[in-house]
Amino acid sequence: MHVPRIPITLLALAVAASALHGEAPAPDPRNIRTGREIPSENYADQPYVAVLPDGAWLCVLTTGPGREGARGQHVVATRSTDQGRTWSPLVDIEPSDGPEASWVVPLVAPFGRVYAFYDYNGDPVRTLRGKPIRADMLGWYAWRWSDDGGRTWSDRRRLPMRVTACDRGNDWAGKVQIFWGVSKPVVQDGCVFFGFTKLGKYMLDKGEGWVYRSDNVLTQRDASRVRWRLLPEGDCGIRREGFGSVQEEHVVCPMDTAGTLLCVYRTTTGYACQSRSTDGGRTWSEPRRMTYAPGGRPVKNPRANVKAWRTADGRYLLWYHNHSGRSFDKRNPAWLAGGIERDGRIHWSEPEIVLYDPDPNIRMSYPDLVEQDGRFWITETQKTVARVHAIAPALLAGLWGQFDRRSVATDGLVLDLAAAQCAAGATAKMPALADLSWGGGFSVGVWLRLDGLDAGQVALDTRDGEGRGLALTTAGGGALRLVLSDGKTDAAWETDPGVLSVGTWHHVVATVDGGPKILTFVVDGRLCDGGEARERGWGRLPKGLGRPSGSGTIRIAPRLDGLVGRVRVYGRYLSTSEAVGNSRAGR
Repeated sequence: MHVPRIPITLLALAVAASALHGEAPAPDPRNIRTGREIPSENYADQPYVAVLPDGAWLCVLTTGPGREGARGQHVVATRSTDQGRTWSPLVDIEPSDGPEASWVVPLVAPFGRVYAFYDYNGDPVRTLRGKPIRADMLGWYAWRWSDDGGRTWSDRRRLPMRVTACDRGNDWAGKVQIFWGVSKPVVQDGCVFFGFTKLGKYMLDKGEGWVYRSDNVLTQRDASRVRWRLLPEGDCGIRREGFGSVQEEHVVCPMDTAGTLLCVYRTTTGYACQSRSTDGGRTWSEPRRMTYAPGGRPVKNPRANVKAWRTADGRYLLWYHNHSGRSFDKRNPAWLAGGIERDGRIHWSEPEIVLYDPDPNIRMSYPDLVEQDGRFWITETQKTVARVHAIAPALLAGLWGQFDRRSVATDGLVLDLAAAQCAAGATAKMPALADLSWGGGFSVGVWLRLDGLDAGQVALDTRDGEGRGLALTTAGGGALRLVLSDGKTDAAWETDPGVLSVGTWHHVVATVDGGPKILTFVVDGRLCDGGEARERGWGRLPKGLGRPSGSGTIRIAPRLDGLVGRVRVYGRYLSTSEAVGNSRAGR
């Protein structure tokens, strides 16, 4: 059994500026390759962690020797007593030579018992109309428990799942149920809830959300007396016809307001969806697009897992992918937003990249949030490698602090030109920038007022005669463009169209992040997300782009129908939260 022992140090969010001096920057904790591997048999999915009363971690996951859905897929557990640095050998919750067992989620009761809930092909069924099929979403919702921290497990039991309209219309007319769950159990008002998705057609069609509720599983030691109730009441689950067939991976998050639950889930509309219950899950609101604030802009997400978590101190975190693709692809990078609750509604911050892989084709998903002693970790999987990652405290503090932040970041500030130094045609010495091929990065912030929106105007320019350097120019349609060149490789990206208007002071921060090789814009305190015009608001840098140093001089408004009121250059990439704070601090 492979038990990884990979060292990792919790680093600050900002990558060291040593790249400015020709040295490779320190490892980036957002790079998933710096995480600690969780053991598996080959396939690895949904690595969810329960923190036990003695402080040990118990990770349950779905694994197997083959690919996803292959025979031999089963659910296992592994322990860590050093917060994910090392792990014990795998223990079977269900054996690999039995019926398929998948999608396990854990729950810890106050008296120390650990429960595991999972799909189990107990009938078993492996064909449809005479043809072999994947069987990891068919059968029973099973559960077992452990009273010794996951070392041994009880006999199997079956959760009661009533047959509903969704089941009666499926390929087996309800004699076989199709479902799976990714929602870790949560506690609200002394009751346990966890969501899952039923399917009305094999495979992955006509999805709708359901929720299990127990009012005594946390206290009842006799498993035969544990009560389970399937919600919502009635014959139909959580879905909205106008959002299409694919409505799946329903996740339940408890809220501060008594009896109130939030459900979030994925679709193929390009957006995450949400529904609320204010009566303990009995009824749910009609699903709608998830928004950053009530009535605000929608949260973009492809056909990928979206997770909302409530922390011990009553704040929230949201995992998603921040683009409106409609397929299973493009799950890299992963973004995190912070939330606070106001008047029974969650308000979400502008997001940060929390994890990425240097290879944009690598996908990561099915995360879990681990909280212990005031620290936070995230697990994730790429289907063959599962890892755990410590989250930099500065990243989380920034997300939750955005709502009140009104200060200018000074760390890494290498150039600061006030209004008097920003007259048209003014110049200043431009500091050297990082070599982006090694990581690192930089940010350029500017206050400007345009008197016309024609394309081709130049607000800032450091380029030399051969085009090396950077320039901030208008792109037409109320957009601004950052152009970069190291003399061999060029790059450019624009703000969302329509974010700039005539006669108004705007604050723009362009951030070039050499770790994930991503360029972002924060305009007037809002991260560009593409809006209705584009799939995403962030762009990818070409892998070969190095140091975009130019003439060594920055020229202010050499050709601009308007004014520049402030220029700040940072020798590191600013976090989204810092860019928001710079904007709210004013000119």
